[in-house]
Amino acid sequence: GADIVVRPPGTSLIGLSSAPMSEKMVDFLLRQPHVTHAVGSMTHPLSGVTTITGVKLDEFERISGGFKYLDGGPIRGPGQIIVDNFYARQNNLRAGSTIRLLNRDWRVAGVVEEGKLARLVIPLDVLQDLTANTGKISQVWVKVDDPANVPAVIASLKAQLKNYPIYSMEELTSLISVNNVPGLQAFIAVIIALAIVVGFLVVFLSLYTAVLERTREIGILKALGASPAYVLNILFRETVLLALGGTLLGILFSYATRLVIMSWAPASLTQMIVPDWWGIAGAIALAGALLGATYPGWRAARSESYGPARRISLCRGTFGIRQVHTVSHPGRAFGAHFRNRHSRRVRLKPALRRRAHGSAPQDGGLRISEIQPAAYAYRSR
Repeated sequence: GADIVVRPPGTSLIGLSSAPMSEKMVDFLLRQPHVTHAVGSMTHPLSGVTTITGVKLDEFERISGGFKYLDGGPIRGPGQIIVDNFYARQNNLRAGSTIRLLNRDWRVAGVVEEGKLARLVIPLDVLQDLTANTGKISQVWVKVDDPANVPAVIASLKAQLKNYPIYSMEELTSLISVNNVPGLQAFIAVIIALAIVVGFLVVFLSLYTAVLERTREIGILKALGASPAYVLNILFRETVLLALGGTLLGILFSYATRLVIMSWAPASLTQMIVPDWWGIAGAIALAGALLGATYPGWRAARSESYGPARRISLCRGTFGIRQVHTVSHPGRAFGAHFRNRHSRRVRLKPALRRRAHGSAPQDGGLRISEIQPAAYAYRSR
């Protein structure tokens, strides 16, 4: 393929005006040392992101090795056009189909493999005539005799063509990335900020609701001696797992959407999946999740409003008590029960349930020896 590309002054990496450069530039480049081939091309916008490119096909094939045809063949007459595989799939085209562009009908001569030159290709002189740009081109592709001479040729051209962007193909490929698209960095920053805000709100509401729904469970942990840091640690670990799981699902979802886009509109909506951003996406998800979990976790760890119950230690009596289970809210008892050696459920009398301190009188061998505040207690004897 080509080794160097020369573009007109003032053009960006991803955009070209129709024909801002004279076709005489090709002859100038061919006179340079070590240059063996040079071919100009012209790009003209159609609709949306779709463009059509004009090029001298025989010269382009010599410099690039030619197109790989999946259907049909090269242009052999007037009114013919070459389309790439993506455009053909999106518009249901094949060799011999008719398509209307630039206010005229074109016959598809061949369908080529995507990724070389453009989606739509016609002869250069035809596109120049249709757009009233005779003798004008958008860029020039240059091939040198030895790849080792590319830096020297570029340095010589930059010295003679002061304002022209001149790149080697390796440099051009490295520059065409999401980090070099004009305005994309600001757009990405806004999206990141929105993602953090939305993630914060979603996690905050989810964990706040989860804390409210886990009143009993958190109460049990605190009754068993769990510290606020322990409760907070549990909630934060759950948050981290949710954030990492959400990141993984998001990556898988991006591949799923790519499959849908490639089958529905491959020529118009090109999706790039950048693995370098996976770590950044995970960090953003984790930061938003931890921010959203901070207040609910702190509230769960510090709050004492989880319905303190009463923990009751019972000595073995004539009923042969084995275990006791009490449930209560602040200031009022809901009830208590125990099971004796015959697994028969026996309820404590209300007078015993309401007693807050001291010892109760003997009641069939049952004696309350300890009553203290707790959350949701269960003790086996």
